[in-house]
Amino acid sequence: MQSGGRVGCVRIPRFPIGAVWRETDMGTRAQLALSLDGTASPPPTDTPPPHWDTRPRALVVGGGQRLTTATAAAARSGVRAGMTVAEARGSCAALEVRPWDERTIAHAVSRLTAALLAAAPQVTPVTGAPGTWWVGADGFEGIGGERTLARALLEIARRWHPDARVSVAGSCVVARAATWTQGAPAEGLVVVPRGGDAAYLATVPLSLLPMDGELRETLGALGIRTAGELALLPSEDVERRWGAEGLAVLRLARGEDQRRAWLTRTDSPRTAQAELPSPSDTMEPVLFLVQGALGRLTRELHDEGRAAAIVTVTLALDTPSALPSGGVRHTVSREARLARPSARPEVLLEHCRALLERWPLSAPVTGVAIAITATARTTGGQGELLATGRRDDAAAAAAAARLAAALGSDAVVRPAARDAHAPERAGAWVPVDDESAATSPHAASDGGGLATAATAAGRALRLLQPPEAVEMEHAAGIPCAMWWRGARLPLRRVEGPERLSGDWWRDDAYRRDYWRCESETGGGSFVVFQDHAGHPDADAWFVHGWYD
Repeated sequence: MQSGGRVGCVRIPRFPIGAVWRETDMGTRAQLALSLDGTASPPPTDTPPPHWDTRPRALVVGGGQRLTTATAAAARSGVRAGMTVAEARGSCAALEVRPWDERTIAHAVSRLTAALLAAAPQVTPVTGAPGTWWVGADGFEGIGGERTLARALLEIARRWHPDARVSVAGSCVVARAATWTQGAPAEGLVVVPRGGDAAYLATVPLSLLPMDGELRETLGALGIRTAGELALLPSEDVERRWGAEGLAVLRLARGEDQRRAWLTRTDSPRTAQAELPSPSDTMEPVLFLVQGALGRLTRELHDEGRAAAIVTVTLALDTPSALPSGGVRHTVSREARLARPSARPEVLLEHCRALLERWPLSAPVTGVAIAITATARTTGGQGELLATGRRDDAAAAAAAARLAAALGSDAVVRPAARDAHAPERAGAWVPVDDESAATSPHAASDGGGLATAATAAGRALRLLQPPEAVEMEHAAGIPCAMWWRGARLPLRRVEGPERLSGDWWRDDAYRRDYWRCESETGGGSFVVFQDHAGHPDADAWFVHGWYD
């Protein structure tokens, strides 16, 4: 926890019920499902189904028969948390009951956390209160202020529930209380002025302050009903009567709340941070948060005319036993380096997905931070007016990154030119993310895994590996026909010889006379050579390849 700064709170009423029914009620699911960029899925018909909170529904924990939460419709029929299922159905015969599903609720929290990241760079679900989030509210003065932030958060939250509430204050206790008080404006948001926390708490019911149940009953028995009434008590009397716990509640009643979400806001404008609702052993919830964050970060880049070159993902790991009391969380960072800078969120997501899929976890993940740590100017290319397709080099690089993550970095390669005279050594396959080798724009591969540069006419040389021996007919030392694979191929337009030699310092030194010729029968344009060094027969001829 850290002190100082402004904090926002987002609260969605009865969130767990909506999360559970969303997975099983297909009609309601179309209304509730949030896409990861913060937009809502359209209803399947022109008439949307009734909202889940307008139906009598409730949840029970495990195999128990007592209700933990109920919808507004169920409450209007007299159903209350703590009732047995039989008692509740005595008040409302149409009551639907389903078990509390921790995994489904946590998944829904992660999805909505990702959506909230589109409006704020720091979002943290409140532990033990699914449907409530802390939001970092500092640094918005230049982009509309805290009220603009609150409206953006409220718009996202109300896609889940029309009665969602949002507040901004100087402390967590006031921000959370402002989402519960009956005096909240009809628009659903409250912005408590700076320095006004204590004044706002003066009329807040004591039930909105976190405290032990026994202490709450004792204060109620003494006639203390509001936080303001408790704040008037002398600190010495409270500490003497109720000890450290009472003193802590007194400070909260006076607006002296030092709690903050553990993720701190950095100075970089291209950073987004979020905490998972519960530690996760898989990367699935992390990917939800990454996708939601990238949507906002890429919009910032686009506005600045920049593109991301390096995306850094930092995971907070749940390893408290390895830390001293009060120490910082254990975090691990890795980078996704883009061969071509991009400001498209789907391209950056593919690179981050590839990074996460090959990232072994040594402990459960509790939080994630996404930062664009290097950028480049956005570059545009001239397109063809009548072209029916669009070539996206950044998307191709992202697809290669996904394949490399699935198959291994050595399984996805690209051709690269080499500074060598021998055709089979003029190119090679290198890992797709290896930028150390200059790539020939017309490089092409052969069946043996080699690559060479294309000719000036744009035709690529396909090499045989190894070269195949042929019998050559020649006149005055010039090839005129060759016997290859059981057939005689008359030759025309013979060019050569081009004598190449080298690599005498290696075991595979070569000395050859190369000829380029075309077959009269239309068999193609071949490259043949006479080997003067690597074969005992000085008259040995070989087909090295052909032009494509």
